[in-house]
Amino acid sequence: MSAAANISQLQVLPLPEPVSYFPQTWGWLALLLLLLGTAVLFGGRALWRWRCNRYRRAALTQLVQLQAALTSNTDRSPLRQLPDLLKRTALSIPGQVGVSSLGGCDWQRFLEQCCPAPLPADFSAQLAMLSYAPDAQLQALSEQQIADLLGVSRQWLEQHHVAV
Repeated sequence: MSAAANISQLQVLPLPEPVSYFPQTWGWLALLLLLLGTAVLFGGRALWRWRCNRYRRAALTQLVQLQAALTSNTDRSPLRQLPDLLKRTALSIPGQVGVSSLGGCDWQRFLEQCCPAPLPADFSAQLAMLSYAPDAQLQALSEQQIADLLGVSRQWLEQHHVAV
């Protein structure tokens, strides 16, 4: 037999029945809808939390800028912005009222109540010193004291609890 004869004897094979991608039973459809609903619920909650933490991200960005200003020169005057940053952040917490009038021991108590990690006992006093101390006292702060203040502030900004 020749090759042309072999090719002429080939037959076209029938295609298989098309398979539907739609589930065959209602149970699979119910499971698919349940999974999609759960994914939408978790995605919506993640988006809501991300939007609620916008003030926290802005405060952390300002803290990074403050640290960059402190490392770029020997002037310690950018430290005066740190108490204002923490107070503005506390004022931005949803559902917090009466934060603007807090000071001294009440401010320290508020900071401790919001943060799960322990804060130094004199943290509010250190913040008050940053706001009101003369420039000479501010310039006399050691690098370790500045690093500790910035570290505790970062810790509070990242970890403070928002009850919503």
